[in-house]
Amino acid sequence: MHDLNSLGLDAPGYPFPMAESKQLWAERRQLGATLIAAMVICFAGLKFVVPATDVSVHNILHHLNFLPLMIAGMLYGSRGAIYASLFAFAINAPLIARHWYEWPLDAKDQIVELTIFSAAGLVAGYLADRERLHRDSLERTRLELEKVYLELRENVTKMKKAERLSAAGQLAASLAHEIRNPLASISGAAGILQRRAAPPEYQQDSLDIIQKESQRLNKLLTGFLNFAKPRSPRLQRTDVNELMLSVLSLVSHTAELNSNKLSYTPPIRGAEIDCDPEQLKQVLLNLVINAIDASPAGSEICLRTLIRESGTAIEIEDNGSGIPEDAVERIFDPFFTTKPKGTGLGLAISSMIVSQHGGTLSFHSNPGGGATFLIELPANVEATHAS
Repeated sequence: MHDLNSLGLDAPGYPFPMAESKQLWAERRQLGATLIAAMVICFAGLKFVVPATDVSVHNILHHLNFLPLMIAGMLYGSRGAIYASLFAFAINAPLIARHWYEWPLDAKDQIVELTIFSAAGLVAGYLADRERLHRDSLERTRLELEKVYLELRENVTKMKKAERLSAAGQLAASLAHEIRNPLASISGAAGILQRRAAPPEYQQDSLDIIQKESQRLNKLLTGFLNFAKPRSPRLQRTDVNELMLSVLSLVSHTAELNSNKLSYTPPIRGAEIDCDPEQLKQVLLNLVINAIDASPAGSEICLRTLIRESGTAIEIEDNGSGIPEDAVERIFDPFFTTKPKGTGLGLAISSMIVSQHGGTLSFHSNPGGGATFLIELPANVEATHAS
């Protein structure tokens, strides 16, 4: 008797889970080969025992040879099916030889049936081999994708770290540049006072410069600290209309000084959102004051609150000169400004506050001139922490 493992049924690709140990896998392969061999031997032995006159039983036993050959092909592939077929022919050869002279029709039937069953086993083995190769290919692809994903995630982490370092370097350079001018003015004014030879009016001018530039430095550093380490929003239910009217009340005097008209279009229905009212008011004040500074005297600045399915939108539209083309990409960068005396932190801080509210701050140029800034807040606001 031959062991089917020695006949090549230990071909690679036995379909057990990859997490199984190699020892357990080998044991199961051994068990499968033993069961197939036992089935072939059992069916052949029964043919020897059953009388030749019992034709129906012999036909059933002949047909049962189909099972081990198909199982061998499905589990062990085409090579396993070949060796299982050779093993079946070898085991059944004595019976076929005995029947060749006593019962030639049955012997020929056995040869034909074993040949057909072997062919079926080969087809099953071929299909199993293809499926196994496909599965192996998918597994290799999965491993390659996992490797690429890990490398990509590592590269993204490195890029984020490099980006943070680059941003920190740019902030430090910009802050140093912004501080240099006030310090130079303070130093010059202090030098005049130190010499004590300047006329009284010059001394007073120097004191005014020192005070003014000191306030400018304080404002610059306060804005930088607010940008570098902002506090998290303290969300509370807020009526948008009341918030907008409060902002209009605060900026009305500034608009009158510039001869600008402020108009506000409330939503059709009431609008309440979860927000930090102080932070959102800071954003709105900054945007409206920017609109007043950008607008010519006598022009109108329009504010609108819109209720959408995705949330609440607030528009601030001016009729100024608009955003220069070379400033579009940098308008929200810290320390970038188009104002002669601006710090360049207003829009950067505003964008960050809106982002912490889960929303977005954007703008677009108006066809007739000017720009419209748009605050979009989601329906369900979930405060996020700045990193």
